[in-house]
Amino acid sequence: MTVWKTSMRNFLAHKGRMALSAVAVLLSVAFVCGTLVFTDTMNATFDKLFAATSADVTVSPKNAEVDDIPKNGKPESLPASVLARVAKADGVKKAEGGVSSSAVTVVDSHNKNMGSETGAPTIAGNWTQNDLRSMEITSGHAPRGPTEVMVDADTAEKHHLKIGDELRTIAATGDITGRISGIATFKVTNPGAAIVYLDTATAQRALLGAPDTFTHLSVTAAPGVSDSRLKQNVAEALGGSAAYKLQTQKEAAAANKDSMGSFLDVMKYAMLGFAGIAFLVGIFLIVNTFSMLVAQRTREIGLMRAIGSSRKQVNRSVLLEAVLLGIVGSILGVGAGVGLAVGLMKVMGAIGMELSTDDLTIAWTTPVTGLALGIIVTVLAAYVPARRAGKVSPMAALRDAGTPADATSGWVRAGIGLVLTGAGATALWWTTRVDEASDGSAFLGLGVVLTLIGFIVIGPLLAGVVVRALSAVLLRFFGPVGRLAERNALRNPRRTGATGAALMIGLALVACLSVVGSSMVASATDELDKSVGADFIVQSGNGRPIVPQAAEALAAAPGIEHLTHYRVLDARLTTPDGVTKKQEVTAADPSYQQDVRREVLSGDLAKAYGENSMSVGEDYATAHRVKVGDTITVAFAGGDTAKLKVAAVTSDETSLDQGAMYMNTSTAQQYVPAAKMPQNMLMFAKAKDGEEDAAYAALKDSLAKYPTYKVQNQADFKEDLKDQIGQLLNVVYGLLALAIIVAVLGVVNTLALSVVERTREIGLMRAIGLSRRQMRRMIRLESVVIALFGALLGLGLGMGWGTSAQKLLALEGLGVLDIPWPTILTVFVASAFVGLFAALVPAFRAGRMNVLNAIATDG
Repeated sequence: MTVWKTSMRNFLAHKGRMALSAVAVLLSVAFVCGTLVFTDTMNATFDKLFAATSADVTVSPKNAEVDDIPKNGKPESLPASVLARVAKADGVKKAEGGVSSSAVTVVDSHNKNMGSETGAPTIAGNWTQNDLRSMEITSGHAPRGPTEVMVDADTAEKHHLKIGDELRTIAATGDITGRISGIATFKVTNPGAAIVYLDTATAQRALLGAPDTFTHLSVTAAPGVSDSRLKQNVAEALGGSAAYKLQTQKEAAAANKDSMGSFLDVMKYAMLGFAGIAFLVGIFLIVNTFSMLVAQRTREIGLMRAIGSSRKQVNRSVLLEAVLLGIVGSILGVGAGVGLAVGLMKVMGAIGMELSTDDLTIAWTTPVTGLALGIIVTVLAAYVPARRAGKVSPMAALRDAGTPADATSGWVRAGIGLVLTGAGATALWWTTRVDEASDGSAFLGLGVVLTLIGFIVIGPLLAGVVVRALSAVLLRFFGPVGRLAERNALRNPRRTGATGAALMIGLALVACLSVVGSSMVASATDELDKSVGADFIVQSGNGRPIVPQAAEALAAAPGIEHLTHYRVLDARLTTPDGVTKKQEVTAADPSYQQDVRREVLSGDLAKAYGENSMSVGEDYATAHRVKVGDTITVAFAGGDTAKLKVAAVTSDETSLDQGAMYMNTSTAQQYVPAAKMPQNMLMFAKAKDGEEDAAYAALKDSLAKYPTYKVQNQADFKEDLKDQIGQLLNVVYGLLALAIIVAVLGVVNTLALSVVERTREIGLMRAIGLSRRQMRRMIRLESVVIALFGALLGLGLGMGWGTSAQKLLALEGLGVLDIPWPTILTVFVASAFVGLFAALVPAFRAGRMNVLNAIATDG
C-alpha cells in the first residue's frame, strides 16, 4: 500500500511533466484504435450491403468473377433457358434473371462523369424484385422502355439530378441515352457506387450484346426451405453445377467481401504500421521522461532507501507511475481513436466513399487492444529507468540531486552500436549486389532494421560528434549564449541521442520514400524519352478498356499518321519443353514498333507481327529455354488454340512492357471470336509532321463525349506520373506526421524537464548577468541543435535506405537514381523550425523564473 501511495503522490506531483508523455501515448493509441474502428466500420458497411443485395441462392456462369471488369467489356452470361429450369426446382418460390455490368460509364447531358472518382464502381443493370431487398423507389418509377433510366438517390444528390434529366450509359456495345424516370434509395449504406437501372430488354441488348441472356439468376426460397437445401435442389434441376456457380446468400456475401478484403487489409495494416512507428517514437519520449524524473529525484529516492525502502519497492513505485501514465493516456487514446475514425469517415465521404456513423462499429477487442498496447509499451519503456531508480543507494541522499548517473555512453553500448550499424550497412551493400529483386528484398529489410537499431544504440556517441559539428557551424555566431547551448546539449549525450533518435525515425522514412519516389519518376521519364516514339497515348483514367465507339472516334481524328491498337489477351502457353503456363499476350498493330521501341536480343521483331508469329520476353525465354524458331502452343481464353512461331526475343531491361509478348492483332483475330476479343487497354497515335498541335486538339475533341479517357502527349504523361507518385507520397507523409508530432513532443518534454533540472543553475546564470532574452535564446538554440542532430541522422540514414532500394528497382527497369535535394534540404531547414517551436514553452518558462527562488531551489 505504501508503494501505491508513493507512486500516486509522485504521479500527481509531476502531472505537468507527465502530460506530454501521456499525449504521446494518447496519439499512438488513438491511431491504433481509430484504424481498427474505421476498418471494422468499413467491414460492417460492406457486410450489410452484400447481405442485403444477395438472393437466397444466386446462379451465375462458372467462370464469372466478383467485381470483374471483362476485357471485352461484356460480362459472362447464361441463357434465359436456364431461368425456366431453375424456376421448376423444388423449394423455389421465385426466380428472376438479373443483368449487371460494371464495365460502363454514365455521363449527363454535359458529358460529365456521374461515377465515383475514388475507385468505387459504376454499375448498370435491370431492376428486379431482388433489388427491393436493399433499395426502394422513393420517386418516380422503374424504367419501362429503352428511353428511361433510374438512378440511385446518392448519385442523384451528389450530381443534382432530378426526374426528366438525361443520362447516357456508355457500354461496349454502344451508347444508351435515356431520361431519369425514377430515383431509388438504399436501405443500407451505399459506400459510393453509382447505380443506373435500365429495363430488362435494353440491359440485355446494351450490356450483354444479346437478348434472352442474364449475368445471374436470383432465386428466392419457399417458406420453410433453407438456403443450403434450395441450392442443392437448384443444382439437381440443372443436372449438376458443372457449368454454373451456385451460391447461398452467405456464400455470395462472403465472395463479395473477399473481393474487397485485400483492399481493406492493405489499408488496415498500413495504418497500423504507421501507428507502430508512432509507438516506437513514443518509447523514446517515455524513456527520457522517466530517466530525467529519476535523476531529479535522486536525493528523494536515496532518503527512501535510507529509511528502509528496498530496491524492489523503489522499482515498483516507478513502474506503477508508468502504469498510471499508460492507463490515463490509453483511456484518452481510445476515446480519441473513435473520434479519429469518425473524422476519417468524413474525409472519405468528402472524396466519394460514403460511410455512415450509423454503422460505426466498436468491437470489444478495440479498447482492450488500445489499453493493452498503451500500458505495456509505457511500462516497457519505463523499465530501464525504474531499474536505475532501484539501484540508487542511500548515500545518494547526501549528494546533490539531479546529477545524472549516465552522463556519457558506455564503451560497451558504443561497441554494440557500431557492430549493429556495420552489419546493417553490409546488408544494404549486399542489396546492391544481387541479380534478382526478390533476392535483395530480404537484405534490404535486414539492413533497414539493423542500421536503425544501430543508430539508436550509437546515438549518444554520435551526439558528441554531430552536435559539436553543428555547433561549430551554427552556434558560434551567438557568442557565449551559443556555447552554453552547445554544452547543455552535450551535458547528457544519452538523453540527446534518445531525443534526436525519436525525430530520426520519422525523417529517415521520409527521406527514403522521397529518394524512391523521385527515382521512380526520373527512371520512368528517362525510359519514356528513350523508348516512346508515339506522340500521344490514350488511356482510361480508371484503368478500364477503351470502348469501340471511342476508338472509332479517335480513328476519325484528322492529322494522324497512324493509330495503334493495343490489346491484352489471356492465354495458356505451352512451350517446347511441355510446360503450360497462364500468360498475357499483347496483340498490337505493327506500328507499335515505332510507338514503343524495344531492344531485341535475337531474331527480328518486325517478323513477330507476321502471320502466326510472336515474340517472347528475355526472362520467359530463359526460364523455358525458348529460342527464335521454336513453336509455342497458345490456347486463347474464349478462343481457339494456335501454334505460333517465335520470331524474336526482347530484352526485359525496361519498365515499359516488361516481359510482354507481342503478336499482330490480325493473328489474334484468327483465333479469338469478335465477341470475345478484348477492347484496347491503350492506344497510341503518331501525328503527321508539323501537325502535332492540331492533331493533339483533334484527338481531345474526338473524345469529348467520353470523359473517362485521356489523351496525353509525352509531357502530359510524365506530369501525370509525377502527380500520381506525389499524391501517394503525400498520403504516406501525412501518416508519418503522427510520428514526427510525437517526436516534437519528445523535444518539448526533454527541454521542459531539463529546465526544471537546471533550475538553480538558471537562477545563478541570471544572477551573474544573463538576461531573460539570452536565457530564452539559449534554450531555443539547444532545441534547434537537438532537432538538427536528429534530422541529420534521419536524412542520412533514409538516403542510404532509399539508394539501396533504388538498386532493387533498377533490376525491374527503373535504373535512374535521383536524390531529391530540394526536398531533403527543405526537411532539414524545417527541422530547425521544429526545434524553435518545441522550445517556445520551455524557453518562456526559463525566462520567467524568479532569480532568488531559483537559486534557493533544492535540486
